[in-house]
Amino acid sequence: MRTPDIARAAAGRRRRDEFARLGPAHEPADGGAPRLSLTPLNLVLAAFALAGCAAVGPNFERPAAIVSPQFKEIKGWKIATPRESEPKGAWWSVFHDPELDQLMPDVVVSNQTVKADEANYREALALINEARAGLFPTVEGTGSATRSSPNVTTLTAEASGMWTLDIWGQVRREVEAQQAFAEVSAATLANVTLSEQSLLALAYMTLREADSLESLLEKTVIEYKHSLTITQNQYNAGTAAKSDVITAETLVLNAQAMLIAAGVSRAQSEHAIAVLMGRPPAGLSIPHGSLATRVPSVPVGLPSSLLERRPDVAAAEETMRQANAIIGVEFAGYFPAVSLNGLVGYSGNPFAAEFGPSNPVWSFGASLAQPLFNGGLTTAEVESARQTYDADVATYRQTVLTAIQQVEDALVGIRILTREAKVQVENVRISREATQITLNEYQAGTQAFTAVVTAEAIELSAEESLISIQWQIQTEAVDLLVALGGGWTQSKLPDVAAQTSDIPPH
Repeated sequence: MRTPDIARAAAGRRRRDEFARLGPAHEPADGGAPRLSLTPLNLVLAAFALAGCAAVGPNFERPAAIVSPQFKEIKGWKIATPRESEPKGAWWSVFHDPELDQLMPDVVVSNQTVKADEANYREALALINEARAGLFPTVEGTGSATRSSPNVTTLTAEASGMWTLDIWGQVRREVEAQQAFAEVSAATLANVTLSEQSLLALAYMTLREADSLESLLEKTVIEYKHSLTITQNQYNAGTAAKSDVITAETLVLNAQAMLIAAGVSRAQSEHAIAVLMGRPPAGLSIPHGSLATRVPSVPVGLPSSLLERRPDVAAAEETMRQANAIIGVEFAGYFPAVSLNGLVGYSGNPFAAEFGPSNPVWSFGASLAQPLFNGGLTTAEVESARQTYDADVATYRQTVLTAIQQVEDALVGIRILTREAKVQVENVRISREATQITLNEYQAGTQAFTAVVTAEAIELSAEESLISIQWQIQTEAVDLLVALGGGWTQSKLPDVAAQTSDIPPH
């Protein structure tokens, strides 16, 4: 980053010289220590004039990101044109699944990970006001009562204050940094919410995959029992061996065992969904359903749109803004700190006739502290802040690249898996036909039962593969929606300045 130019440095020196000439030294009436004293009017005018100076340090500008003109794997997809009718935020609605629509809203309301990040955001808002307090004076009141003799009581009441003027904008840069940190927290909250929603959607797809597998295995058990009946009839008629009956019985038992095992995946997925909704597993029961086979319509824009549509990208950008503001905070260490202080009060015996306005205690003054030598500490702090900013720039660009990669991965996954699914559907059709023909031939005595076993195994494997491919397509669709930001836009970041007290202009 660049340091302020020569003109700014010269202007700073002129302001320091002018402040040093604001007023002569004056001996207090009470004979106390000499103070640099200014009239109240001059103090107020000087405070407002100096506090209005521009803040030192660089102003933030978003650095260029490494973005391609379009997605490499966009083949077969239509670049979406945003429409007001499209859902904003409820990204899962593209699956048109009423059960999923009922489950998802609880993530925002009851998910404990989301709740933790909500608290982190509120803490960040409080830190803005904490930093902003440095723009205002601090005032303290003290009082005492002293009895020095039976008839003399002395009461003292004083109010003292100090105001460190933000001439160089150090406090304003601190406020700016805390505002950026609050925006980071808000974007992180949005990103965590999206992540938890995606986990629920993926767990739901896994649950529906288990449902579809259970339906397949229930059908398989029925078909295998039918084959067993045929084998027993063949054996009773003397046209089949006992080994055929035993083999058929084994197929039935294997299919039943697979059906039971499928319940584990379903139950665990249901438990995961309950926890993501902020409930104990016992508090949720999802009725049986089936895995969707349709590829949802997902609006895909240009890679550059990810800069506005991804909360993690927004968080990375606000992290840069925070680091940039901290450079200004550290750079202000080169300049003097100017403070105003004052005291007003009364002291005396309240029972004395002369006690009243003639017993005032007051003083006003100003101080200037200029760092002369600190072993290069300020330079090191400024350089550290600059390197932190450079690191955050690299992190921001890597976040954008990762976002583009995730979209590309999901696009190519959906495209290739959709082609594979079409082939697998035909494979299932042929396998079913082959099994039926082989079973008929066995029943007619022209085929051995081993051929039936082989055909049924091939059919079951093909159907399981089809379910697996369909599940992968649905999970890739979830990944694509999340990679595109899930309907989130940077405009949804809250206005943290509006949620806290007004800040004086830079």
